[in-house]
Amino acid sequence: MEGGAASVGQISETGISRPRLARRLDGLPAPATMEMARKARALRAEGHNVISLALGEPDFPTPPYAIEAAHAAALAGDTKYPPVDGKPALKAAIARKFERENGLNFAPDELMVCNGGKQVIFDAFMATIDPGDEVVVPAPYWVSYPLIARMFGGVPVHPECDEADGFSLRPERLAAVMSPKTKWLVLNFPNNPSGALCTEEDLRGIAAVLRRYPDVWILSDEIYEHLVFDNHSFRSFAAVAPDLKDRVLTMNGVAKAYAMTGWRVGYAGGPRELIAAMRVVQGNATSGVCTVAQAAAAAALDGPADMIREMVATYARRRLLVVKALRAIPGMTCAMPSGAFYAYPGVASYLGKTTRNGQLLRTDIDFAMALLEQAYVATVPGSAFGLSPYLRLSCATSDAVLKEACERIAEFTATLH
Repeated sequence: MEGGAASVGQISETGISRPRLARRLDGLPAPATMEMARKARALRAEGHNVISLALGEPDFPTPPYAIEAAHAAALAGDTKYPPVDGKPALKAAIARKFERENGLNFAPDELMVCNGGKQVIFDAFMATIDPGDEVVVPAPYWVSYPLIARMFGGVPVHPECDEADGFSLRPERLAAVMSPKTKWLVLNFPNNPSGALCTEEDLRGIAAVLRRYPDVWILSDEIYEHLVFDNHSFRSFAAVAPDLKDRVLTMNGVAKAYAMTGWRVGYAGGPRELIAAMRVVQGNATSGVCTVAQAAAAAALDGPADMIREMVATYARRRLLVVKALRAIPGMTCAMPSGAFYAYPGVASYLGKTTRNGQLLRTDIDFAMALLEQAYVATVPGSAFGLSPYLRLSCATSDAVLKEACERIAEFTATLH
C-alpha cells in the first residue's frame, strides 16, 4: 500500500483477522455501576433473591403533571425534529428555574438541552479537550467523568476528599494538583457517591484557587441540588463566584429531583461560545432531545415542589436508617451524607480476611463481589469511584429492602475470619 503500512487488524477467538476497534477504547471499561447492576440481574434470573443497591435511581414515580404534559404534546402533534439545543418552551422553563432557584441568568443561546446529564459532559469534553489536557475530578467521583475525559485523550487527575472531612473538597487539595495542563475542574456537590456537600466557604476557597488559572473551564454538576438534608443549604458555584461565570458550565437535569431518569433530559447553562461548540457536537451525534420528553421536563421544572419535599424527607429518613445500621456493624465506618441518596461505608477493616468459602478479600472489589455472590446484595466498590476501600449503597429504595440489605451485610461480615 502506498503511503504507509496497512493497519493491523484484531485477531478474533477463531484466529481470523478482523477490522480493529478504535484505540481510544483500549482499557476503557463499562461503568462499574452498570456492570454491578448487570451481574445482579443475572443472579436474579438464576432464581436468587438479590437486593440491588447498585444504581442511583429514584424509586418515586414521575409526577403525573409531567406525564400529562408529554401526552398533550404528542396529541398536539409535537412529534417532529426538535432544535438541536432544545425547544424554546423548555429553554424558557430552564431559564426561569436557574433564575428562581440559583440566582443565575442565562440568555437562550447560553442554554443547552441534552439527552441526559451524561451527554452534557460528553458534548462539553468533546468540544474542548485535546490529547494530554488534564481534567481534575475530585475523588470519590461519579464513574463517567474520567471515562468520558479519557475518550478524548484527556488525563484525569484526582485530588482525594477524605472521609474525615466528610468527603468535601478542600481548596488546598485542589491547589496541589492544578497545573498549566489543567483544562477542566469537575465539581459535583452534593456528591455521587459520598453524599458530601461543599459549604459556601469551601466554594469560595475553590474559586480563589481557580482565579489563578484563567484558562480552566469549570463543570458544576448540580443534579442533586434539591436533595440536601439537616438544614444544610445548597449554593450554585457560579452564584458564589460570579466573576468566574464566563467559564462555568452549570449542569442539571430532571432525573433525580423529579424521578425522570428514563426520560433522558439534561440541561446546562454556560458561556455562549461553549454552548455553541456543544451544539455542533450534539448536532453531529444525536441531534435534539425527544420532543414529548422536553414537554414533560418543562412541566416538571415549572410545576409544584411538593413531590421534591416528600422525596427529601423520605431520603433523609432512609439515610439515617442505613447509616445507623452500618455503623452498628463491627469494623465498618460510614460518614453521614449531607445530600443525594447514597451511603459510602468504609470496609478497610475487612481486607485481608477470608469468606466462609475460602475467598481472600484483598480489595473492595473482592468485598463487593463476595457480598453479591454470597449474600446477594449488589453494591458498587469504591475503587470504581476513585477512592478505596469503600462501597456505594443507593438508598433510593424502600425501608424494608434497606433493612434487609443491611442485615445481610452484617451477617456477611460476621462470617469473615
